[in-house]
Amino acid sequence: MSNKLLWEPSSERISNSNAIKFIELVKKNYNYEGKTFNDLWKWSVSHPKEFWNSVWDFSEIIGEKGARLSNEAKNFWEYRYFPDAKLNFAENFLQRKDDGPALIFYCEDKIKKTYSWKQLYETVARLADALKKAGVKEGDIVSGYVANMPETTIAALATISIGAIWSSCSPDFGVPGALDRFSQVKPKVFFAVDGYYYKGKVFNNLEKINKVVSQVTSIEKTIIIPLVEVGLPQNCGTEVILFDDFLTKGNLPALEFPKFPFNHPIYVLFTSGTTGVPKCIVHGAGGTLLQHKKEQLIHCDIKKDDKVFYFTTCSWMMWNWTTSILSQGATVIQYEGNPLYPKADILFDIADECKMTFFGTSAKYLDTILKSNIVPMKTHKLKELRTIGSTGSPLCGEVCDFVYRDIKKDLHLNSFSGGTDIISSFCMGNPISPVYSGEMQGFGLGMNVKVYDEQKNEMPIGKQGELTCVTPFVSQPIKFWNDENNKKLIKAYFSKFENCWCHGDWLEKTEHDGVFISGRADAVLNPSGVRIGTAEIYSQVQKVDEVLECCAVGQKWNNDERIVLFVVLRDNLKLTDDLITKIKKVIRDNATPRHVPSKIIQVRGVPKTNNGKLSEIAVKNIIHGKNVVNEDSIANPEVLDEFKNIPELQV
Repeated sequence: MSNKLLWEPSSERISNSNAIKFIELVKKNYNYEGKTFNDLWKWSVSHPKEFWNSVWDFSEIIGEKGARLSNEAKNFWEYRYFPDAKLNFAENFLQRKDDGPALIFYCEDKIKKTYSWKQLYETVARLADALKKAGVKEGDIVSGYVANMPETTIAALATISIGAIWSSCSPDFGVPGALDRFSQVKPKVFFAVDGYYYKGKVFNNLEKINKVVSQVTSIEKTIIIPLVEVGLPQNCGTEVILFDDFLTKGNLPALEFPKFPFNHPIYVLFTSGTTGVPKCIVHGAGGTLLQHKKEQLIHCDIKKDDKVFYFTTCSWMMWNWTTSILSQGATVIQYEGNPLYPKADILFDIADECKMTFFGTSAKYLDTILKSNIVPMKTHKLKELRTIGSTGSPLCGEVCDFVYRDIKKDLHLNSFSGGTDIISSFCMGNPISPVYSGEMQGFGLGMNVKVYDEQKNEMPIGKQGELTCVTPFVSQPIKFWNDENNKKLIKAYFSKFENCWCHGDWLEKTEHDGVFISGRADAVLNPSGVRIGTAEIYSQVQKVDEVLECCAVGQKWNNDERIVLFVVLRDNLKLTDDLITKIKKVIRDNATPRHVPSKIIQVRGVPKTNNGKLSEIAVKNIIHGKNVVNEDSIANPEVLDEFKNIPELQV
């Protein structure tokens, strides 16, 4: 693969970057002599303790580092950095107490409000005090059935400040999905938003809250965050109180920051649940903070007073990641609702209004903007915008080209990939290296990623294999909830290759020291024994204007596997023989004949997880007559019937 150059940072941008300042620190302390960012990556994975020690110093972590840099454990999953360190995660977020904006919140076109740093600090103080008076103590779980809004951020920080653990999911989850999560962790206190807006419509959540609270018997108090103003739920079996009424009143209580161990648990994150009941992944304070500091400061070049936006929900680890922006002294811009409502370019309106410096989104959103013929370069100023971040799925070349052609020419397009499992990324961009179309710029610092085949042989440039990480990193999960002797954790990540993290993504390295991820390993296509990543097909189909979305799966057929491509077309279009020919030609001309599907079938929609990711596994199960495991993990289950008993798949 040889992709075209899209952007190179100016010498001024390089010299002013946090990455260069970090390199100068490493040179001073460790006689480092590298020249490129890839050289820095090589040093970081060959000297991991020195690297993470440097990140601690560079990011000015508030806490006590301790004497040892690691516990030197032999097992990957037991290895811990900074085993003697003490810190308070929330303290690192609440250093500013001025009148500048900490949180700017938009709810479609319905609501806009701002919390200053002073208001944020004081509200966290009042809520932390109220939680302690409610009996919440170190190690307790506090959960949220919540929207992406300031009160949610405040609830999480207040919870963590006193040593308790935060877990959440978004309010669009159905009751079974919420119960799958909250019934496992057994929260003592439950925050819930009364409802939410989507495409201008009001969705009342009170009945769902009643059902969840009545079935999760550990909940002692329910705190309602008003968003759509529909009142309080009735008869849910616990004390119910509005958020503002719950806060401690009168004189401002002292906000104490007791110090906890480096690996003290702060978050429980839930996997999507597409292969069974969601796994409960526990993340620690120090590893999460250090990893997010590294990514945001060095890879994303975020600085104090920047205005940072990421479109996310409270079910996705990008919400946790975005919350950490506060620890940089930068403003977080939050958006709740449909990102294309009431107009398709509303997020660009917000970018101009807030003077956004970092615009975080998904590949799907950028593709939708492209196919809607929106050209922000002509309609918006975007003067302060320096970076567009993209994650959730691979970013194809056509969308990369669109960003530089139609959004802004002088811009760092930072595509990254990781997961809930690590609350961060294995692959990321950086602000001092070129950007090439259709590929990520490289691996995250300190993440010793290798590309292996089935026999654990390292694959050369241009050859695909499993994404593995061969040495421990700070943000690996400290455990799974209720997982005796780490049995589930070991099975999830270390069963394929001994003492080596296997992430489940399928990728290849490029000649530019970059990375191309071609999909999930469990969704890899295998016609005639040739392994093909689904993203290789998607990146070509996106060039076909008639197609809005697609899903490729392998169907067992005649003792082999054939590729079946399901397509969602623009309104009122039908899949004709001519369009099938066109799609196949685009794939054949830009990939290989092996990538061309045997069958192309029109559907009205493709299944997505609640995190917005395509669920090829659900489609594959259905066409092979199997049940979809945990159907409630699918955000749009009504489309699943589309894939049952399709006549074209019988011939």
